[in-house]
Amino acid sequence: MPWIKFVKSIPPLLLVVLSGCAHKDAASRTSGSGPVTTSSPAVAAAPGIAEAVQAEQLRTSCIAGRRLICGRVLKVLPDGLVVDSGYTDLLRSPLTQSWVIRGTVAASRSPTALELNQPGTPCVGLVFLTDTPRRQKPRAFDYVVIMAYPAGAYEYSPAPAVQKTIRRFSAGLDTAVRLLLQAQSGKPAVPPAHDSH
Repeated sequence: MPWIKFVKSIPPLLLVVLSGCAHKDAASRTSGSGPVTTSSPAVAAAPGIAEAVQAEQLRTSCIAGRRLICGRVLKVLPDGLVVDSGYTDLLRSPLTQSWVIRGTVAASRSPTALELNQPGTPCVGLVFLTDTPRRQKPRAFDYVVIMAYPAGAYEYSPAPAVQKTIRRFSAGLDTAVRLLLQAQSGKPAVPPAHDSH
């Protein structure tokens, strides 16, 4: 057929340009025919995007607020550990080879220890530590040394009819972000599954 020969004789680049012109022409004809209703995925996904932005902001804040928990385990609870942190003399070799240090080790806490407002600084005071590694299980009065991320507050009962609010930290960054998101949304915090750090 003669038209096939004609098309074959046109350089490929010219065909691409011509097809682009035809597409633009069709688009200009349809644009003048009235309003076109389309569902905008950006509008539908807005709540998800807002939550993702919030989670990323919390993640950045958690990284900046990370602390080195170094202290004595006062209580082992199903969802974590109550730790008296601030035993900075645990940060010596060979003790730092494991995150759990048996309670038989000689360690003391300086009464003048201060917690600096810097990422990774040793934490001082009573804290609740959750999402701890599985590879070793600490017992009451053992010591722990681990980096953790701020995860809100925890209600601790040191004695019957005594309630104390202490800082909560998570050894897992994702868990810390999830707990903070739950606290902000007003949902009850679900105990985290232990990470396999």
